[in-house]
Amino acid sequence: VRPDSPSLGPADAKVTVVEFLDPECESCAAVAPQVKSLLKEYDGRVRFVVRHMPLHRNAKMAAQYIEAAGEQGKYWEMWDALFTNQTEWSAASAADRNGFFEKYATAVGVKLEKFRTDYASEAVSKKVKFDQALGKVAGVTGTPTLFINGKQVDGGKINSTEGMKTQIDEALKEVE
Repeated sequence: VRPDSPSLGPADAKVTVVEFLDPECESCAAVAPQVKSLLKEYDGRVRFVVRHMPLHRNAKMAAQYIEAAGEQGKYWEMWDALFTNQTEWSAASAADRNGFFEKYATAVGVKLEKFRTDYASEAVSKKVKFDQALGKVAGVTGTPTLFINGKQVDGGKINSTEGMKTQIDEALKEVE
């Protein structure tokens, strides 16, 4: 977890959940509301950190747009917008896709000129590439892939809120 890692929850939480995700992955979109629900349930005891692992055709572009919104403090709003509207933008033609991303960015309140500049910047590109390289080193081959307190979670155990709760509860028992 880097100091600039997008995260929700306190930095000193007992449990840190790191998710390698792909913004175009349908399973990642399905897990997103579960994660937010669990953060509320475990308020103050769990921290959620995102790492980008773009595997789908448009995922790198989407990850960079999320990071570009993050440069204006709107990372999570853009994250929500892209997962909520995933079927719309992922099915769009290449010519229309940027328009969708800019529409979502405007809706979440970013300044478009800065958003475009940040999207194209080396800094934003490096963040996404770094996450992807880290995922490869960690053995991530699909998304979503979760690590709880540094231990990779069996993919079958994150398919439901109950499965994720069990994993978090076990991690809390280890540290409390």
